[in-house]
Amino acid sequence: MTVDLESRKKQKIEDQDEYMDNMDVDLVKLEEIESSESHDFQTLLKLYYQKYFPFKDFYNWLSYGNNSYLRFLSFKDSEELKAEILRLCPIKIDIGAIYNIKPKDKKTVQASAFVPLERELVFDIDMTDYDDIRTCCEGANICLKCWNFMTVSIQIIHRALEDDFGFKHILWVFSGRRGIHCWVCDDKARLLTVESRKAIVNYLELLKGGESQARKVNTRGSVLHPLLEKSLGPCATHFDRIMLDKMGILNSKEHWSKLLAIIPDESIRNELDNEWSKSPDTPASTKWDMLQSRLKGSKKSNLEYLARDILFQYSYPRLDSNVSIGLNHLLKSPFCVHPKTGKVCIPINPKLCHEFNPTTVPTLNGLFSDDNTSDFLLTIEELEEFKAHVEYFKNFTLRLQEARVAKLREQQKNSLDF
Repeated sequence: MTVDLESRKKQKIEDQDEYMDNMDVDLVKLEEIESSESHDFQTLLKLYYQKYFPFKDFYNWLSYGNNSYLRFLSFKDSEELKAEILRLCPIKIDIGAIYNIKPKDKKTVQASAFVPLERELVFDIDMTDYDDIRTCCEGANICLKCWNFMTVSIQIIHRALEDDFGFKHILWVFSGRRGIHCWVCDDKARLLTVESRKAIVNYLELLKGGESQARKVNTRGSVLHPLLEKSLGPCATHFDRIMLDKMGILNSKEHWSKLLAIIPDESIRNELDNEWSKSPDTPASTKWDMLQSRLKGSKKSNLEYLARDILFQYSYPRLDSNVSIGLNHLLKSPFCVHPKTGKVCIPINPKLCHEFNPTTVPTLNGLFSDDNTSDFLLTIEELEEFKAHVEYFKNFTLRLQEARVAKLREQQKNSLDF
């Protein structure tokens, strides 16, 4: 059974009842997930919702100061929301857009009449999109080495959203398994059209081409776009420290062949391959210097900046553009528990993203260890690590509330001045 709690329609204060009734929030029950049949998991999940899920802050976030509802069910307050989630014990909470009518009533109108009105600008970055370049893991597996792709992505995208677009309310969340989600919650972000979202994605995206295309970055010339100029530093650091040193992308023929395939000049490819094959133990930094020297020494103009493009291809964020552009995509809620890993989808502080460790995040089993049983449950205050994530989310919602109050005061002042 899937219960939709969706839509967030913002109107005047007297219309508050309709706000969360129109929001897309999917509550998927345990029996719908084949991989989560464990009775123990369901028992712990219910305890988690009872004791640790931050319902009040979650409610305040999704309602944006209005009376709340989520998808097919409406709630007058966070306690009513909590009661319904405890009743259903959903294994997934997926959040979508705010519609012009309640999603549960969409079958009563023509499809064209069911229209999304608001949606946070969201980004989804998944580690599997780096499988062609990471050497440590593949598929759903992650480690601290490849997690650096997520770190540099947060650094680059967050700076651009703040500095280049002026967004202030940006929430980064661990997906619970192998990636990150970004929620841009400013009023102007939630009201963006599909065309505007596409323009932002096009601004941020760099890599082009599918699996069959070796070269996916072409910056064309000496002068970089300001976005790339500001991104070059983090990408260069990532490339040197992670790709060359820890990932060892030039340490074996299997890996350097993928990189050399980006070079369109066959003679340069063969020369480097032969030299590196004769001396495979040559330090990766030396091999990279050799490659840069050969490309710069080439008389072909299209190779002059290729080394820089390779650096970007191995370091720059890889976005799922469809998630960001469309208004109908559902994204996993903060603080839900991933059904396959048992990890809590905790927020990530972008200022401390370099310290984030996906292998040590709170887990369902960890929260209810031998020291924390159903007979004597610790409070959030006593779970120091988990408490820090809850407080970060709370402070995020408080800043949203402060921005709303400031906006209302400004509107009132302007109306009085008029």
